[in-house]
Order: sequence, then C-alpha cells, then structure tokens
Amino acid sequence: MTDSRSTTQDLDTPRRRGRPRRDPADAEARTRLIRSGLIHLTERGYSAIGVDEVLRHSGVPKGSFYHYFPSKEAFGLALVDAYHAYFVEMLDGALTGTSLPPLDRMCLFIDRASEGMARHGYRRGCLVGNLGQEMSALPESFRARLIAVFDDWQERTARCLELAREQGQIASSSDSAALAQFFWIGWEGAILRAKLEQGPAPIHAFTDLFFKLLEGEPNR
Repeated sequence: MTDSRSTTQDLDTPRRRGRPRRDPADAEARTRLIRSGLIHLTERGYSAIGVDEVLRHSGVPKGSFYHYFPSKEAFGLALVDAYHAYFVEMLDGALTGTSLPPLDRMCLFIDRASEGMARHGYRRGCLVGNLGQEMSALPESFRARLIAVFDDWQERTARCLELAREQGQIASSSDSAALAQFFWIGWEGAILRAKLEQGPAPIHAFTDLFFKLLEGEPNR
C-alpha cells in the first residue's frame, strides 16, 4: 500500500452543492477499523498484526484504509487514544462515579477490569501494556504517548488514594502518588501474567498484597 490514495480536496476547488461530506473521523467504517484493531492488538500485539488482517476482520475495503489513517503507525496511535478513552470511562466510573469509600472504589475498578478479562477468556490484555512490551519494535512516536496514558491513569488513581488518606482509610503519611505508581506497575504485570496463565490468580495475588500494603501489614 502507498499513501497516494489521499482524497484531500484542493482548497481552491469549489465544493459541489448537496449534502456536506461526512467527517472521516465520524465514519462508521473508521469505527469498525478501530474496533477490530483493539481486538487484535489486545490479543496479539502490534507487530503480529497486519493492516490486511484488520481490513478483512472489519469488512472495510482495502483501498479505504488510508482514507482514515495515513499509515499503520497512525492507526496504532489512534488505537492507543481509543483505548485510553474507553479505559478512562471505566476507571472514572469506579473511582469517581460512586459514593463508596475510596478503597472500595479501587476494589470496584479491579472487579470490573477482572470481569472484562474473564469475559474474553483471558485472551485480551491491556493494549497499552502490550504495546509497552513491544516498544523496542515500535515507532518511537509510541513511547511518549504510552507514558502519557500511564501517567494519566496514575494521576486519577492517586486522587482516589489521596481521598482515602484524608478519610483515614490509609496512613496519614502515605504518598498517594507513589502508591498509585506502584499499583499500575504491579497491575500491568498481573494482567500480563493472567493473560499468560489464562486465569485470575496473578490478579488476586497482586491486589491482595497491594491492599495489605495499604493496611500497613509487613511485607513477608
């Protein structure tokens, strides 16, 4: 494939009368490509998936891909953004969308995320974590984008943990930002291991230890 199929219109050319062109970003075909890409990348990763495979799965004509994305790299970055938006909705729904005590909100997020993995037979992991594992083979543009996503998730989690500190659920000396960073480092490892083992045991092992740490129990 080449990028020569661009449909960009010369700005000096008068538009024909009639219904305005639909924004490509709103096109149903683009949505199908994003959905298919998310499925493939959470299961198999970026390097193992070709554009043709995504096109076949999505049912989008081969010649249409570059109408929406100038390259596979641009497609991959769009998938990161789409996954981030989806995940933030789930994360905020648990951490800020309820009246539960802060640590119970953390448990709610963990339960919902774990249920999502179980629903797909532990075949799908975290797209951002998967791409982080592949970083040595990815375009460099992915690095900053992935780090920014992790930083955003950590900041949202830190706000919840700070509320837990203010309400006395965790020690007043707790560093909410450091705990949030620790959570996401451990969580991503647990998700990777759960996908490998095709079961929830790694998630339970990590989260049980994380909450014991918050309770101030010694780490044995």
